[in-house]
Amino acid sequence: MTLVINKGISPNNMVNSVLEISGVDINCCLQCKKCTNGCPVVTMVDTPPSEIIRQLQLNAGDDILKSDLVWMCASCETCFSRCPMKIDMAAVMDALRIMDAKKTIPARTSKVNKFNNAFLSTVKMFGRTYDIGMIAAYKIKTFNLLQDTDKFPAMIRKRKIALFPNFGADKKYIRRIFKKTSK
Repeated sequence: MTLVINKGISPNNMVNSVLEISGVDINCCLQCKKCTNGCPVVTMVDTPPSEIIRQLQLNAGDDILKSDLVWMCASCETCFSRCPMKIDMAAVMDALRIMDAKKTIPARTSKVNKFNNAFLSTVKMFGRTYDIGMIAAYKIKTFNLLQDTDKFPAMIRKRKIALFPNFGADKKYIRRIFKKTSK
């Protein structure tokens, strides 16, 4: 596969930003592709982990943030456990997500990003996830209001989804986590 790299504005800007945010030096990557071979989501994405690292090394610019792996990464750490250079790919993906979220250009319209935001907003509000609230927020953000509504009665009947939120979590503790991670 041919990879076209559009050079970023300043040399090593992305590499330095990733290093600053994650503490991971991606320049020591050997391109052995063990991260790609062990990745559980590699079959669902267009750009494998080893290619993301290589694009960062070549200073591909903002094109890296358009990769679906940035938002699809499960942060399972399989790549980290397989890497001979101990490059923490999950931390690199977190750094790329942070960089994507901080961009001044219009926000990414990825459905995965919208789902993540809907999930986190319910956790922040109720102390744990509230399925119906999360689904409603996601559907409003994606404008797919009627998609999969035929499955809802069966999910209720089988008790796979609760009508009301569970208030058993320690909300103060959850708020402290959100406050600490927002810094």
